[in-house]
Formats: sequence, structure tokens, C-alpha cells
Amino acid sequence: MTSSSKKRRARSGIRLPLWALILVSVVGLLVLVGSSIWLFRTVRGMSSTLEISSPDFEPVAEQVPGAAVTVNENGNNPASESAPLLSTDALKPWSGTERISILLLGIDQRCEEKGPAHTDTMMILTIDPVGLSASMLSLPRDLWVEIPEVGLDRINQAHYFGELYEYPGGGPALAMETVSALLGIPLNYYVTVNFDAFIEVVDLIGGITIDVPEAIDDPTYPDRCYGYDPFSIDVGTHRLDGTQALKYARTRATFGGDVDRAGRQQAVILAVRDQVLQLDMLPQLIAQSPRLWQTLQDNVRTNLTLDEGLQLALLMQEIPADSIQTAVIDYNYVYNETTPDGREVLVPNRDAIRDLRNEIFTPPAIPTPVIADLPALMREENARVALYNGTAVFGLAGATQEYLQKYGLNISEIGNADSAAYRTTQIIDYGDHPSTTRYITQLMNVPPLNTSQGSKPEGDFDVLVIIGDDWRVPEP
Repeated sequence: MTSSSKKRRARSGIRLPLWALILVSVVGLLVLVGSSIWLFRTVRGMSSTLEISSPDFEPVAEQVPGAAVTVNENGNNPASESAPLLSTDALKPWSGTERISILLLGIDQRCEEKGPAHTDTMMILTIDPVGLSASMLSLPRDLWVEIPEVGLDRINQAHYFGELYEYPGGGPALAMETVSALLGIPLNYYVTVNFDAFIEVVDLIGGITIDVPEAIDDPTYPDRCYGYDPFSIDVGTHRLDGTQALKYARTRATFGGDVDRAGRQQAVILAVRDQVLQLDMLPQLIAQSPRLWQTLQDNVRTNLTLDEGLQLALLMQEIPADSIQTAVIDYNYVYNETTPDGREVLVPNRDAIRDLRNEIFTPPAIPTPVIADLPALMREENARVALYNGTAVFGLAGATQEYLQKYGLNISEIGNADSAAYRTTQIIDYGDHPSTTRYITQLMNVPPLNTSQGSKPEGDFDVLVIIGDDWRVPEP
């Protein structure tokens, strides 16, 4: 990534936060099981009008490879004109054995607004088809991360910049790449939704039952536009309709703010799943399936094909409730920080997040380094480090190279950054080299706020250090 790309920034007007209703994706996958059978057997000819298409709230610049939604040169969706009939393979069980990870994105959109939109919620749904288990991981919207081709920013900006800059695949693709780089995991699919789908689906299934552990009083809960629609709820068990469930999942009026809200969102998803899987729901879902399909068509964007969605629904039905775990990147994994331009952000504790990732996604275990072990662990990673001078001090990159090489670092490249006005040193890890980056932060006294994950380096290196004016090589 060039440093010039880091300079690109675009700011929209202040938006009232809006919980992007990700749980409709799970609902959709489960509901498709019952409704698709009825559709397939009795109204096969109608299926050409029921494929999920790109809704008005989400204009598509270019589709992710393999996506089900495309746009022709006139801006129309060809699928809405001549979609394929429902395949007989759609009702077969999921045949893959690899873990499936889906990024669920909720769009912050009000007042029928058009154009690029931020995400107000990000959640990863990961499914193990062999072990029949699943996990949900929620990411806070203010997480300070490296956005490919953009630079350091809040994670909820990734979708916005992807749409604004017409990134290949649009906002969902850039959001997927950002999250994938942060966690070091592959993401297979995305589902992007707005709040209309959530309200409609919860009402169609007859509401949900929620156990509220903490009383909530939110007099400034935002309405559908720029006003307020106060919300309150007492401790106890409640039956919520779509609008009430939306408010419960969207409000931030508790001590933990976004972190508490992420936990409520996961509770709502599980409540929806429980409601849908009740045996007495099937007749209602069959009767309402055309309306449900139309709701999804108007408000959902995904790169899941119809067959894949149905097969995943069958798979999700087989997973026991006690085999679904939930996790939130909360204050055990982040800390508050203020950026130089005054923004309040959450800086990831990368070691803690890596441990959480390993627990959820079960990749090979990575040892947690102690200070004394860092040099040895750094050498095992064998990361290639590039040094770019972002100051007006002539020869600083070369002097820094000599200094770091004394400590065993593999400096593969030195050069000049695109600007000589970097105030602070930046470290970008293009991969998974925690010991190397941690060792450099110690040797150069780099603030944790200035370390980030990246992807697609523009050179033959694994870690990039952009030297700022806060660094001078120590005297011998």
C-alpha cells in the first residue's frame, strides 16, 4: 500500500447511529428451508421473481466474483428480468467440509438516503459443517484498523470508502478485506441488509421472546430520520414485535454502549432462530413465504447464491443451540484512545484478539510471547521489514536500518515515503507477524495506536515501518 493512498479521506455529515439489521441474514437462511420447499413444489414458475436482487439502498459498482447480484450497463438488475428457476440442488444438504465464514453488515441509512453508507454493525458468522458448530463474533464500529487502499480509520468506514471510491466489489468487498486482514482469516460470503428487512421478518414470524437483564431508558433513541423516538424496557421476559426488537437491538443507552449493544444483537439473533425452528412455525412461514421473499429482495444484498442459501439453511438447522457460541470484541480486547485529529477510537489489543480468534476459528495455535522470548520468536517469523523515511532528516532510514539489524531484524528494503511530514512512526503488518511488530514497537517506542494490519503490500516485504519525526536513532 502506498502512503499516498492513506491520505485519501472523505467525510460525510454526522449520522445518527442505526443498527444495521444483520440478523435478517440468519433468519433468511433458516426460513428458506420451509418456504423454498413450498415454492419449489407448488409455484415453481414464480421463482424467477423471487431471487434476491440488489436493492435501491445499495448501488453496486462492481460485483465480487461469484456474487449472485449483478448490474448491467443501464444500472438494471438482469436477475429481476430473467432469473433462473430454483435448482433441484437447492434442497440438498451442504456438501462442503471447510469452515464457512460470513460477514454480516448492517447499513446506517436514514430518510430514504441514497449513495455511500457506513456500517453501524459488523458481525462474523462462522460455521463448522463437520463438527456441527457455529460462532458469532461482533466487532465494534469504532475499532481503529487499517483499511486497504485507504489507511488507518474506524472499521465502520470501510464499506463507505468502498462505495465512494468504487473499489472492486464495492463496499462489501472492502469491508471483507478489512476484517480479513484484521483477524487473519478468510471470509467466504457477505450479507448486507437494512432495517426494513428485520422489522418485516420479525413481524412475519410473530415476534420474538427476549429476557432483558437490564432496564433501558433511551429518551434520545433516533427515529427513521433525524428526530427522536424514545424507547424504554424493564427487566424481565418480553414479547417484542419487529419495531420493538429493532429498538432493543439498536439502542446504546446502557453503560457499555456499543459493547452492550453487540451482546443484545446476538441475543436477538438467537431468539429469532429459536422462534423460526419451532415446529408450529412452518405453516405460518409457508403462508407468508411470498411476502418474505419480496422483503429480502428489496432489502438484502449478498454474494450467496440461492442454492447456497438454502443449503446453509439446512446445515444451520442441524446445529444444536448449545453448539453455538457468541463473542464480542469488548473492553477485554480494546482500549480507548484519541487520534491526533481528536477522534475517540478503540485500539485493538492484537495479542488478545488473536487469542479470541484462535478460540473461535481454531487455526494453528500461536504462542503468546513474553518480553524475553521476542527476539527468538521474531527470528522464527523471518519477516521482511521495509523502512520508509517519512521525515526531512536525510539518511534516517539507513541509520535506522543499521540500528535494527543489530537486534536481528531482517531489513529487506529502505526508501522514502510519499511525504516528509509524518509526525509519528507507523507500523503496518501485512500478514501475521505479531512478535516482529511488537519487537519493533519496543525498539522504536512506537505507540500501539500507530500499529495496524494491512494487505497487498506494494513491495517484497511483510512489515512496513514509515519513520516519523518522533524517531531518532539512539546514541551509542
